[in-house]
Amino acid sequence: MNRVTKLLMTVGLMLTASVAVAHPGHGEHTGGFLSGLLHPMMGLDHLLAMAAIGFWSMRQSAGMKRSAPLFVVGGMVGGAAIAWAGVSLAGIETGIAMSVLLAGVLIATMAKLPTAIGGSLVALFMLTHGYAHGAEMSAGTSLISYMLGFVIATLAITFVGRGLGAAMMKADNRISRAMGGVIAVIGGVLAAG
Repeated sequence: MNRVTKLLMTVGLMLTASVAVAHPGHGEHTGGFLSGLLHPMMGLDHLLAMAAIGFWSMRQSAGMKRSAPLFVVGGMVGGAAIAWAGVSLAGIETGIAMSVLLAGVLIATMAKLPTAIGGSLVALFMLTHGYAHGAEMSAGTSLISYMLGFVIATLAITFVGRGLGAAMMKADNRISRAMGGVIAVIGGVLAAG
């Protein structure tokens, strides 16, 4: 089995883990670390955004390519910290859906952005996801364990996207553009829902 096939199978399995959008009630009885680890994988919106950002980052400048995982984790932790501080943010679900849509558009158009702009955009996307994770942490859960779990899951999903993005650089660009288009459409459906 070649590398692209393995990566596509991995992404497929991750996407079929659950069709639920990541929202309250994930892993309430699984403890801090496991709950944090599972939360990003339990929603199609989270999976697509993180994997799409990883995929897109592979066609960026060397600086953006190297730093994308840091922007992803920084945005996630920042968003969770805002939620844990008790700050209420409106439109988080819309922001999450829009992050999927825009990440798909970035792939479909093969947009190349300067590191400062691309990194800021990625961090903003992930802030909405991190806020959702932080707001949905069950009472009594260990904050550090939960955060460690969702950071590991976030990095794993992002690196799967990066692996697929690297493999697809050798394929016809129309395939990557089509994948981006599908992700953007799914983001649009999530935003409309």
